[in-house]
Amino acid sequence: MNELYERMKNGTPKQRQAYKVIGNLHVLEDFNSYQPVICGTIPIGLDVKDSDIDIIMEVYDCLSFERRLLAYFGDLDGFSMKKKSIRNRPVVKANFHFQGFQFELFGQPQPVGQQNAYVHMLIEEELMRRNPRLREEVLQLRKRGFKTEQAFCELLGIEGDPYRGLTLYGEEMNLKR
Repeated sequence: MNELYERMKNGTPKQRQAYKVIGNLHVLEDFNSYQPVICGTIPIGLDVKDSDIDIIMEVYDCLSFERRLLAYFGDLDGFSMKKKSIRNRPVVKANFHFQGFQFELFGQPQPVGQQNAYVHMLIEEELMRRNPRLREEVLQLRKRGFKTEQAFCELLGIEGDPYRGLTLYGEEMNLKR
C-alpha cells in the first residue's frame, strides 16, 4: 500500500526530499502497528508550495494513539492535536513541522485502504493517468486555493460534496482502487 511512497524515492526533487524526511522521522517504523500509509498530493505530484505530508493510520484505541503521538512528536515545532468526528467516526489528527515539512498524521477506526484520503488519491492518480493534461489543470486550481478534491470535481463537472462526489465518480468510472 506504500508503493507510491516508494516511488517518491526516485521522484521529483520535493518527493525525494519528503521521502528522506519521512525516513528521518521514523514514523512508518514507530507506528507500524497502525498500518501507516503516505497519502495526499506529494506522492502523486499535485503538491503546491504549502502542501503537507499526510500519513493515515488505522486506529481503534484513540486514547492510546493520542498518547503515543504526544510522546513521539509533542516536542516538535507547531505540534497540535485535534479530536473530532468525521462521518460518525472518531478521528485523531496531529500536525507538526519536521525538517522543513508540515506533517499531518490522521487516525481513524477504518482500514487505511478504505479511508477517503487513500481512495481519493488512487482515483486522482488514475484520472491523471487516463488524462495527463488534467494534472496541470488541477495544479492551476490548487494554486488558486482549491482543495484537491474540489479541483477535480470542478474540472469534471461533479456537483455537491467534492469528497463524496469524487468517490462516486471513481466507482462509476470503475477506476482502480
